[in-house]
Amino acid sequence: MFVGITNTPRDYAWGSTHAIADLLGHTPSGGPEAELWLGAHAGSPSVIEDAEQAGGSTDLAGWIAASPTVALGADWATRQTDTADAATTAPRLPFLLKILAAGRPLSLQAHPTTEQARAGFALENEAGIAVDAGNRNYRDPFHKPELLFALSDTFEALCGFRPLAEVRGIIAELRLLDLANENPQAAAIDLLEQHLAEGLRDTVDWLLRDGRGGDSGEVKWLVERVVLLAQHAKFLAGGGAIIGYANELAAVRVLAAEYPGDPGIVLALLLNRVSLKRGEVLYLPAGSIHAYLSGLGVEVMAASDNVLRGGLTPKHIDIEELLAVLDFTPATSPVLAPIILADGVSRYRPGVADFELVRIHADADAASPAPVTMRQVTLTGPAIAICTAGGFLIAGGASSRPLKHGEAVYITPDEGTLTFAGTGEVFLAMPGA
Repeated sequence: MFVGITNTPRDYAWGSTHAIADLLGHTPSGGPEAELWLGAHAGSPSVIEDAEQAGGSTDLAGWIAASPTVALGADWATRQTDTADAATTAPRLPFLLKILAAGRPLSLQAHPTTEQARAGFALENEAGIAVDAGNRNYRDPFHKPELLFALSDTFEALCGFRPLAEVRGIIAELRLLDLANENPQAAAIDLLEQHLAEGLRDTVDWLLRDGRGGDSGEVKWLVERVVLLAQHAKFLAGGGAIIGYANELAAVRVLAAEYPGDPGIVLALLLNRVSLKRGEVLYLPAGSIHAYLSGLGVEVMAASDNVLRGGLTPKHIDIEELLAVLDFTPATSPVLAPIILADGVSRYRPGVADFELVRIHADADAASPAPVTMRQVTLTGPAIAICTAGGFLIAGGASSRPLKHGEAVYITPDEGTLTFAGTGEVFLAMPGA
């Protein structure tokens, strides 16, 4: 069954005012449009366009709850979650598909493993903290790995701790800039280097604690100094000087403008600075600290709302819990390579059971009298497709449906193998095989 779905973009302050509307051919709301959610997550379940198809249910979450065997298929309707909490063993769609448009930087954040989420959720329930409370860390007992496919020409992000040799290179560049300044203050940079000698965990702990209520004033001084040196680097570059780690210093200037004085400005220098080109994919497993800076992308994740924040935000930050969740292992940027299934069909499979993403792409053949291209994908379970360009006829084992530019559709697993006939671009999210 193909069931048309839609939703209203979430109006988070960091959202672009036009990128999602431009992509899908919709009319902008006039305010920020940060994320378009397509799924059954309780925070913003997709609206069903024709309730009669769903037995009268008006949103996807309601339909799955009322008719799980029809909506999810017999297999997925009987699968139990990996948590012992009886309240969360109801049949559920394991993934959430989003169109994300960052007009401003998002917070530094990380997500827990299943075990961490389960334990944290239970402890906060026992403590009587309301699920929607501002100081709640775990709103459900599920992990939240995620991947992002860049749709804009570039998508800018910070993700994971960079190799220590690169961190030392950044510190060396800061020292050069400090020497070139009329009022050198090398002692501020010494503080950072001293903590790094004790390890990344010690450094992050110091930055967050001293930078958020600590009384030494050391981190405040360091942040001010790093921002000044980043601004000085821009001045020197304007005069023809060659500046090392220019992208990292540019990110410092952007973050300082959005979140003045935040210790996350310095923490950002410890992270991989990633510039995705259109078509590249970033995968963020549990424990990976990250922040999206700008750009438009398709995001798919496990259906969870568990976020541990570490800076660049006025929202709740639990330093102890964040430190427990973070993976401090230095690594290069986690770009995920596609599996090419066929011409115009690319699968992005990060190795989790909750989701995978397939991109179907076909260009019109101007030399052909009938330029209709066929692409096939076999479902692994319930799926959601969104058309970001052109248009397709999607045919499954039980029915078919046209999918026009800007439209989204929920697909039940009984459709089996799908054939996409048309030109343009479609993204298909479904459980991991």
